[in-house]
Amino acid sequence: MKRLKYIWTVTLAVLLCACGNDWLDIEPSTSIDTEGSLTTLRDYEFTLNGIYSTMQSYYYYGARMQYYGDVTGDDIQAYSASKRCATYYQFGWNKDNVPTTFWRTCYDIIQNTNIVINGIDAIQYDGEDEKGQQAFDAYQKDLKGQALAVWALATFDLTRLYGYPYLKDNGTSLGAAIVREVVGITYKPSRSTVAKCYEEIIKSLKNAVPLLATQKEKAKSSWLAQSVQGKMNKWSAMTLLSRAYLYMGDYGNALKVAEEAIEGAEKDGYRLWTNEEYAMAWSEAFSSEVLFEIVNLLTDSPGKESIGYLCSPDGYKDMILTGSFYDFMMQDKDDVRFKMIDIVSKRAYYTNKYPGENGDGGPADANIRLFRLSELYLIAAEAAVQEKDNTKAVKYLEAIVKRGNPANSVSGTVTVEQVLDERRKEFYGEGHRFFDVLRTGGTIKRENVSVKEISSTKHLSLQDYAKEFDWNMYKVVLPIPKAEIDANPNMKGQQNPGY
Repeated sequence: MKRLKYIWTVTLAVLLCACGNDWLDIEPSTSIDTEGSLTTLRDYEFTLNGIYSTMQSYYYYGARMQYYGDVTGDDIQAYSASKRCATYYQFGWNKDNVPTTFWRTCYDIIQNTNIVINGIDAIQYDGEDEKGQQAFDAYQKDLKGQALAVWALATFDLTRLYGYPYLKDNGTSLGAAIVREVVGITYKPSRSTVAKCYEEIIKSLKNAVPLLATQKEKAKSSWLAQSVQGKMNKWSAMTLLSRAYLYMGDYGNALKVAEEAIEGAEKDGYRLWTNEEYAMAWSEAFSSEVLFEIVNLLTDSPGKESIGYLCSPDGYKDMILTGSFYDFMMQDKDDVRFKMIDIVSKRAYYTNKYPGENGDGGPADANIRLFRLSELYLIAAEAAVQEKDNTKAVKYLEAIVKRGNPANSVSGTVTVEQVLDERRKEFYGEGHRFFDVLRTGGTIKRENVSVKEISSTKHLSLQDYAKEFDWNMYKVVLPIPKAEIDANPNMKGQQNPGY
């Protein structure tokens, strides 16, 4: 059985998860009484539990965030036009019909992290012993660090969903609306530039990292041990920080943070999966490479709306590999990552990344791995290429290449294209491909490639603009939902171009 994820206060969790924004369609008192309900650090931990529960919903990291990042690219496609992901795959939205759930869910999370960030410092230790005070301080810092890191993640996702890639125009286009306070329905923010969003994301993460505990620190403390698994820690926050620098093209800082995180995480007991472990590691909860994962229990997962069930041949079969990607992976059938592809009835599915943990449940209840040590290695490799440090580029890329197939190695001058190819192999089905191509100024080409093993796989009917595009195609960013524009006069005139 999976271990217990959270210590719950059901009423509080329901209140937190029910917070809706209609910009913002919420009074602080409808989510929580900030004047009296949070009186202990345990209360704030319960608040964070509600936030993590929101993160695991179908509308965010339970499914939609992953499949958006995949089916909008060239490696994964919708099985048919009737599937849940088909609208995203076909770019079949406009400002009137675009789903609003990314916007609403992320701002629900931001609103509730702000409750923690802005209130937790007021809690005082009521004991007298020095050790108790030290344990209390560490617990308080860790909880605040988690809130800061989750705030940064939600704001980062809003920025890359609704704002153009940073390197397209050095961040001058509009991104998300920055919300730092606990606000009510009278609050009507404007959108900030992508550059400003990244500034705030990085600020939040730099504040979070020194507060967050390591796994060893958590294990030594009875206070911190309340929430060891399924929560943001120091290394996952540093992974997001290095990712943000990479997206900005700040390669020096991306490399610096990635290297520090690799060294620290490995001293803390994390390590890359071996070639022999790789295929089976996806069925293990809290394995050595995973820095942060969304925990799905049988009692609280998105169930049949989860990413695991949506891409399972025994589930809804929403998503399949494209012929071009399968052809790409077939270039090295001895690569262990090729084993994560399951072929059924002449269709290829990536089900093996979401099998369910330790025989507990199945694809519908699989945990979601958000940050892995392998991402830090690949960030370090890509940043090193950009920094003209080929020695480091080879070092970090080699670790991933040889893990995939021990017979392979890296030599010569590493290119960005090599690193991106390795990211394709490593992260398919995890929501990275669309963002990786666009953030680097690349072009997504959705071409039909005939492969005997999956001969019936062909792209569905697509508009010309969805067949081949780069960051100049207006639909690579979502429109701000019409209801939000209508409800907020400060956003009028701030709709994304083309909508």
